[in-house]
Amino acid sequence: MPLRLDIRTRQFAERFAQVVAGRREPAANVEKVVAGVVDDVRQRGDAALIKYTRKFDKVELTPDRLRFSAREIDLAIADCDKNVVDALEMAARRIGSFHRRQLPQDLDYTDDVGIRLGYRWTPVSAAGLYVPGGTAAYPSSALMNALPAKIAGVERLVMVVPTPEGRVNPLVLAAARIAGVDEVYRIGGAQAIAALAYGTATIRPVDKIVGPGNAYVAAAKRRVFGIVGIDSIAGPSEVLIVADGSADADWIAVDLLAQAEHDAAAQSILITDDAAYADAVCAAVDRHLPTLPRRDIARRSWEDHGVVIIVEDLKADAPALIDRLAPEHLQLALEDPAEFADSVRHAGAVFLGRLVPEALGDYVAGPNHVLPTDRTARFSSGLGVIDFMKRTTFMGCGAGGLAAIGPAAVTLAEAEGLDAHARSVALRLNRRRTG
Repeated sequence: MPLRLDIRTRQFAERFAQVVAGRREPAANVEKVVAGVVDDVRQRGDAALIKYTRKFDKVELTPDRLRFSAREIDLAIADCDKNVVDALEMAARRIGSFHRRQLPQDLDYTDDVGIRLGYRWTPVSAAGLYVPGGTAAYPSSALMNALPAKIAGVERLVMVVPTPEGRVNPLVLAAARIAGVDEVYRIGGAQAIAALAYGTATIRPVDKIVGPGNAYVAAAKRRVFGIVGIDSIAGPSEVLIVADGSADADWIAVDLLAQAEHDAAAQSILITDDAAYADAVCAAVDRHLPTLPRRDIARRSWEDHGVVIIVEDLKADAPALIDRLAPEHLQLALEDPAEFADSVRHAGAVFLGRLVPEALGDYVAGPNHVLPTDRTARFSSGLGVIDFMKRTTFMGCGAGGLAAIGPAAVTLAEAEGLDAHARSVALRLNRRRTG
């Protein structure tokens, strides 16, 4: 059974703090393994990639087989259900429309003393996109990772996707084609992250790596950060649903299970002010669980990490709890979700109303489903166009502008004991005075 907490009990604060501090990653120490894999790929390139793909994915490759050919992608797409491809194309249009509105504007102005100031945005040159392909393969993740990069203007998009025992979901390749990915490689795990970061004879390095993966992928991204940029260190997925008792219990139960079926380490949390309603939702979970193809995964997630929280007053009690949890997904199954949402500071994505399940955002709503997990929504955001861009500032001035601000620069440089700094400005000021 999931953990059940009641805000009216004396133990609530302590038990809730344990939920907030809880970690759901596997206990295995992966750092040592990942360090060896990353260093090996860095030193031996393709040979190491081939070795680890044989070991972990049970696939025998050669350098010329690392990359999917255009013909292989064509054949895979031909095997796809046309209705599903049509749905992917519709999703891509909506995701693209939303993300195009995120393009930032450059700034260029002259201030009141004649100094020209501003910045310009430019995309990274190459981005690496990690798409899971193990326990479940997600063509939707291919769209969510690739389309913001494409819209940002990234010239080269490189996707890596593991193919355990040689199997690949053809829809992942279809999504890559729809999103405009330039290169797709049949590799995964820490070795794929290392190849993207350092390059091999076959795979040129990229500037930034994005996309979720397992604990080994997360550890590899952490290890190569600084050589390349990364989006985040993603943990297991999570949803927090706030329901006032008016929402259909079956709807909410399935919404909780939709998160639980991702991974045994995923977490589903319900906050409500109605204990009888909480009982009804839990009973509905028990009814629906046996009917799911991924029921074993969902059951472990719900029983090991599920939480049901009873509060006295949703508006008064729930926002503070939500902000401490800073959930990846916040679903508000309420009569007036917009007003409630205004009281919440920390959440990766918010789903407003009883008719907006989190699963809608996973596929076709438009906003990105690559979101901050493990309470990192306190300080970070979901993946977007700006993640594939960087800002370069500039300044320029004539004699009048230099005369207006230069003396203060000299004074501050001298105060810091940086004489060459002071002199580099002072020389120009003297030159202007002497003509």
